[in-house]
Amino acid sequence: MSNRRYFAELSYDGTRFHGWQIQPNAVTVQELLDKALSTILRQDIETVGCGRTDTGVHARQFFAHFDVETGEGRPKELAGNPSFLNSLNALLPYEIAIKTIHAVHEDAHTRFDATLRSYEYHIHFHKNPFKHQYSWLLRDSPDVGRMNLAASELLNYTDFSCFSKSNTQVFTNNCKISRAEWLENEDGLVFHISADRFLRNMVRAIVGTLIMIGKGTIPPEAIHDIIASKNRSNAGTSVPACGLYLTEVRYPYIGS
Repeated sequence: MSNRRYFAELSYDGTRFHGWQIQPNAVTVQELLDKALSTILRQDIETVGCGRTDTGVHARQFFAHFDVETGEGRPKELAGNPSFLNSLNALLPYEIAIKTIHAVHEDAHTRFDATLRSYEYHIHFHKNPFKHQYSWLLRDSPDVGRMNLAASELLNYTDFSCFSKSNTQVFTNNCKISRAEWLENEDGLVFHISADRFLRNMVRAIVGTLIMIGKGTIPPEAIHDIIASKNRSNAGTSVPACGLYLTEVRYPYIGS
């Protein structure tokens, strides 16, 4: 017997899940995906995700890798197999959709090999039942110019300890941000941010800080002192999870 590694590309509505990663006494995306893959492949499958999303956070694009035993009596090629894709989706709840299955080399890793990750944070200003759990309802409109002025400064730093949840087990708090900007739409605002990696709770803390700046609570230049302090208590509060979406994950060996 030998193993074959695959990447599953998926999307999910995170509203009723306690994030991606398996947890005791809580329903997670990883738990349901592992169960569905194990059932259809008739072997124990444990997936490894490209990152962790918190309770209530959504993903338009997410990757998880898994190994499948191959050989006589074992499943045939899964990548590009519409029958397998349809069967897998049929075993998953409507909130989780598998888009594609990619065959990759045996050392490919969804978390460590990602070269770029992008998130969006959605805000609306008028009560809308169709945005409940999918966008943050903010009563007063902030100053977008002030927020974008501060957001542009994020590209000049790499140590974002001030935006990280405390007591996380990471080797470094350095990240390289390549995009950070607010765009207006007909319903409200969307914050776009891209980086090589993100810290736990980082995007929600950045958004909370920028909203403080947009409301005039602190000036745009305060962003420099907040980052330099490396202290989470100096940054803004984390905004609600419902408005956050993981939108893109890039790999050098998977086409967009």
